[in-house]
Parts: sequence; structure tokens; C-alpha cells
Amino acid sequence: MELEQLGTEGVHPQSHDLHKRSVLDILRLINAEDKKVAVAVERELEHIAAVVELVVNRLTAGGRLFYVGAGTSGRLGVLDASECPPTFGVSPDTVQGIMAGGEAALVRSAEQAEDSLEAAAEELARRECSEKDVVIGISASGRTPYVIGALQWAREHGIATAAISCNRPAAHDAWAEVSVNVVVGPEVVAGSTRMKCGTAQKMVLNMVTTVAMIKLGRVKGGRMVHLHATSAKLKERATRIIMDRAGVDQRRAQEALGHTRGDLQAALQWLEREGS
Repeated sequence: MELEQLGTEGVHPQSHDLHKRSVLDILRLINAEDKKVAVAVERELEHIAAVVELVVNRLTAGGRLFYVGAGTSGRLGVLDASECPPTFGVSPDTVQGIMAGGEAALVRSAEQAEDSLEAAAEELARRECSEKDVVIGISASGRTPYVIGALQWAREHGIATAAISCNRPAAHDAWAEVSVNVVVGPEVVAGSTRMKCGTAQKMVLNMVTTVAMIKLGRVKGGRMVHLHATSAKLKERATRIIMDRAGVDQRRAQEALGHTRGDLQAALQWLEREGS
């Protein structure tokens, strides 16, 4: 499909005089469009659930989750992956983000990197991605060569695949076992897919890892029971969780955290052994 045919590249019907509008009027239009994102995500919940099941199956068996993307999509994948260890207490290897252009592209645009069909596949091979793992391609357009190359390589090697885009149909769907296509329509600034598309992708990624980690026992009663308290804020949060879960006072909760060097789950187990 040609670029101009993609819904994500369309011109918004109310943007023709955008440059002449007041700041508040522009904000109202952006806000009105953002309200549509959650509804679009809701339409894809069954497909998102299928992706979560795929991830849970692989992680339960000791596999890993790899996000692959370019530009905003790639950065969102890296962001979600980087937040899993402190939130859920998993190894940094469990969820990994692969970004077109590498780490440098996280802070400085490297748009040309997305045109390579081979680069992501080479990176997956370097990280010894195997049939135990799952690869999720993220692309607003659904046709990014970097992402398609990763999904093609994964399927050819018997690796589970899923794809997230904001177009239907999307070119990369052909290489994904499960596709999530959150159709949010034209952006207020045509083609600026860091806006509604980025918001939609962030919501989906939040759902995928959060629900997967809940099913893996990393969350109990709405609490992050496996977090590692490595900052003052996290120590306060961990203390409250221990007090709630173990029924102890603040002093005892902090003592348990001290004994386990901030490992909340280990602190709960220590208190159980000690009889609280």
C-alpha cells in the first residue's frame, strides 16, 4: 500500500486552518482526538488478549519478549521493556527493546535506519532469539521494513510473533500470528504518528506487559509484590506494600527491606520465616 493511502498519513478534516487558530482551539482539537484513542484500543481487546496469552506462555517456559520498532514505536518498546525490571522484579533480559539505529536513536532521530530489512534480524540473532521467545513488531504504519524484517526472520526460525500497528490492513500482518491494529484515524498534524498512534501503542504495550506480569504472579492484590526498592520513592512504596501484605508496622517493614537489600518479595518471605 502506498504511503498516501494509509490512514495514519491522512489529512485531518479540521486541520486545514490549524495555523490560524488560537492555542486553546488547537488544544481542544488535539484533546478531542486523543479521546478517541481508548475507544480504538477497546475494539482490539480480544487481539490484545491473544498477544498477552502468547507472551505468558513463552515467559512461563523461560522465554523472553522482544519488542522491535523504529522511531517513536521503537522508543515506546524500549521504554516498556526498561520499566519491567523495577516494576515487576524481572531480569532486564526478560523483556528487551530493539530499536532501529540502536541506543543513539533513542535520543537523536535516525529515520534512515528503519529502511533496513536485515538489521533487526541480525540483532535478534545476536541476542540468540529462539523458538522459546516471542517477537512483537511495533509500527504505526504497519509497513516499516526494519519491523517486517524482524518478523520475517522470527517466523522463518519458528519463533512466535505478534504485531502492533495503527492501520488495517497492515503489511506486517502477514508475518504475525496475532495482529493488533488500533485504527485511530488521521493525526491533527498529518503523519505525526507520535501523537494518537504513539498514545495508542503505549496503551497497548502497558496492557501486554502488565497483564502478563499479573498472570505470572508478579502482582498480588493490585500491588507490585516483586519490585526492587532502589530509590527513596520505591523504598516508601515497598514499605507500604509490606505493611499491607504482612500486617506489620513501618519499623518492621523497613527492617525486612534492610535485611533483603530492597527485595520486596524476599522481605515478605523473611518476615514469614521470622513469624513477622
